Amino acid sequence: MDQAKVQQILNWPPPRNLKALKSLLGFANFYRRFIKNYSKIISSLKNFLKKNSCFPLNEEALRQFHQLKEALTIAQILSHFDPSLPTNVETGASDYALGSVLSQISDSGKHPIAFDSHNLLPAELNYEIHDKELLGIVWALKGWRAFLLSLSSSFEVLTNHYSLQYFLSSKILTFCQNHWAEFLSEFHFSINYFPGHLATLPDALSCQKNIYPERGEDFIRKTPMNYKKKSSLKVLCSQGEIIFKFD
Repeated sequence: MDQAKVQQILNWPPPRNLKALKSLLGFANFYRRFIKNYSKIISSLKNFLKKNSCFPLNEEALRQFHQLKEALTIAQILSHFDPSLPTNVETGASDYALGSVLSQISDSGKHPIAFDSHNLLPAELNYEIHDKELLGIVWALKGWRAFLLSLSSSFEVLTNHYSLQYFLSSKILTFCQNHWAEFLSEFHFSINYFPGHLATLPDALSCQKNIYPERGEDFIRKTPMNYKKKSSLKVLCSQGEIIFKFD
């Protein structure tokens, strides 16, 4: 097993509150059909979903937490990449990090290929949420560029930020956005919106407790962006699909 593909799962810290536990179980539940004895594995963890449950996890629940992480990283869940299969990239962003999941769809269902997350740099922490979500797409495609460029057909990017379907329809782009648009033009893909309550996979990866900055000094003031007219870049947006054309 390629450790890089599952490192974010292996690094997942034990949930310390109800919200973190729900995030973990929401993520794991998506892959329950691939995990033998799933209900038994999470039985003690589910007890902490009850009202007035006290954290941290007890010894048995902590044991099941580590057992669940191990189950999520075994070969039966992760598949080898196949350039001929339909492919999608799910992305998400929190205040402090980005998360993404690369998946493919076969006759047996949707299988993950790799998981990843990325701590935002100090200069990125003050980005508007729109730009953080857009950066999440750019970062994910950079990480899996070799896979995605080898596909025999277009792939789908799924985001829970609705306006990203049309972000290039603006008459002006910031310097960063223009740079990102040029990079994205390498790929043949569509960007499609899916509601936040369905975005449990990338959001869970981007909201892990161990990625939060510990000091306020990690934040810096955002400097004014340089804007330039979108003169050389033509963009067509139709039903969430972005097509890049250069003069």
